[in-house]
Formats: sequence, C-alpha cells, structure tokens
Amino acid sequence: MASDTFALHHVGKVYGNGTIALQNMDFTVAPGQFVSLVGPSGCGKSTVLRLLAGLEQPSQGRIDRPVLERCDQLSYVFQEPALLPWATVIENVALPLKLGGQSARQRREAVAEVLAKVGLTEFGTAYPRELSGGMKMRVSIARALVTQPQVLLMDEPFGALDEITRGQLNGELLSLWQRQQWTVVFVTHNLYEAVYLSSRVVVMAAKPGRSIADIAIDLPYPRHPDLRTSPLCNRYCRDIAHLLHPAP
Repeated sequence: MASDTFALHHVGKVYGNGTIALQNMDFTVAPGQFVSLVGPSGCGKSTVLRLLAGLEQPSQGRIDRPVLERCDQLSYVFQEPALLPWATVIENVALPLKLGGQSARQRREAVAEVLAKVGLTEFGTAYPRELSGGMKMRVSIARALVTQPQVLLMDEPFGALDEITRGQLNGELLSLWQRQQWTVVFVTHNLYEAVYLSSRVVVMAAKPGRSIADIAIDLPYPRHPDLRTSPLCNRYCRDIAHLLHPAP
C-alpha cells in the first residue's frame, strides 16, 4: 500500500503569546486525494497548511511526510495572488524556475505548457493590473504548477471571487487535478465548494482548533456543476453545517 502523503499524529500548535491554535489534531491524506478543511474563522485551518508545508513546526505531536521526503514536490497557493506588479504573466509564472536556476529555454517551455493548462496563453505579456481577479488567481495557480508538484496546498484561493468566477475555477481545478493526479489539501469556508471539489472533508472546531469529523464524499468524478444543487450535495452540506453549528 502506498504511504500517506501526510499523517498528523496528535498535533498541537501554541504560539508565543499563548494562543492555542491547534490541539490533538489527527488526520491523514492519501496520495491523489482532494481533501478540504472547513471550519469557523480562527480554528487553525491555515495553520494546518503551514505545518504541512513545513513553514512552521508543531508544538506537540508529529507530522509524517514520507512522499515529500522522497520527492520534495509541493506548491502553495495563498488567499491572495501576490503577483509582482512590475512583471508580466510569463515572468510571474517563471519566478520559481528562475529562483531554482533553470535556463531561459527550460523556463520558456515550462511556462508555455502551464499557461495553456490554465487558459492564459494569450495573456503571457500582460501585467497584473490588466487582469481580472479570476485571471490573477489563474496566474497564481500556474506559478504553483510550473514546478510540476505532487502536492498542492491551497488556502482559500477563490474566497475573494464572485460566485460565477469561483464556480468556473472550481471546475477547471477539478479537471486539472484529475489529469495531473496531485494530492490537494484545500481550505475553504464555503461548504458547497468543499463538497463539490473533495473526496473528503475534514471538519474543524475552534478554541482549540481540532478536527471533529472526517467525511468521505461519495460522489463520482468527473463532477458536473449541476451537482452543487443536487439533493445529495445539499445533504452533505446540511450534515457538515450541523457539525459546525450543533443544535443547543
């Protein structure tokens, strides 16, 4: 059996000011899964991503990353695109490759391939100020993909977008995920987005941040946009909402 991409064992995180961000956090992520984290603001979802990425270390417990220890192929998509305003789309996407020492020819070929995947081939010479919010997020995703990662961590990447653009990018992300067979850990506040995208949804509670449920989404891929309004999707969302807001 293949190793889990991530395994969290009784993980806790306490910041220097005494804030308990996470306590006794346990869950695993298998290769190729799309796992969403949902929960109230302040429950530690972004902290989990930073711990998975190795940007922070746990105060208690252990995080196993056996696949990444062999491949070190991980990319992180933040809530904001964080593009260089003075750089073109091509230059923004090529930045990780340039920092990694790849040649101009290697960068050109890799960037052309990934821009085609996210539908931005015609916008390579544009600057961020010339792009819509959805296009900026596509650039951010392209920059994450250009290194050919095995694991993609996404921290509410579509939260600032309108519903139409958000729905379109959800569908594009799912198509890319199915083709590339990444492992994805995705943070969102939107229950319908979580159910539509995910093979599993980990539900978190706050004070302290911890997992309270791990729900398998038994819906086949590929998923049509109409799934969002289906009775089964509504049932999953209702069950998750009840976990987040239990009756008094």
